[in-house]
Amino acid sequence: MFVVQGSSRANGNTELLTKVMLEGMEVETVQLRDKKIFPIFDKRHDEEGFPQVDDDFAAIVERMLLHDQIVLTTPLYWYGMSGHLKNFVDRWSQALRVPELDFKERMKGKQVYVVIVGGRDARVKALPLVQQFQLICNFLELSFVGYVIGEAAKPGDIMHDHHALDAAAVWNRRLKENG
Repeated sequence: MFVVQGSSRANGNTELLTKVMLEGMEVETVQLRDKKIFPIFDKRHDEEGFPQVDDDFAAIVERMLLHDQIVLTTPLYWYGMSGHLKNFVDRWSQALRVPELDFKERMKGKQVYVVIVGGRDARVKALPLVQQFQLICNFLELSFVGYVIGEAAKPGDIMHDHHALDAAAVWNRRLKENG
């Protein structure tokens, strides 16, 4: 399983909830905050196409493509995903145009799980973001398996959100059962 951590805070609520969900499982995790991923410079419609970019994006994608299950995690920032995760996902447009990468075909069928943690009423306020992830998965023919939304404000508060902790524990059991 490949975990893409989109939080800008180390050991924040999003990471804590993800750890509960994946406890006891073998995972490979990338912390986007520790990587250099430049925003997309959209050249889809230019004759020369996308320029080469000297950052960590390609290496992360290569690692991700080796896994059948992907967990995308993000705090709820302004009712959307974090900038770290958004830059990464936006660059998928560039990956789609690298013929030798065969990104869309290699992503097809992978299972995607999403972990989101926001403040008050996050279980409602994050639903448009869940829909965004569903649409991304539909476009790439990924299997959007499910999500967990937690509510937490200060560091460590997620450990008091029993609804989110219970949901993460259910996913943990399901993932372990389905190997």
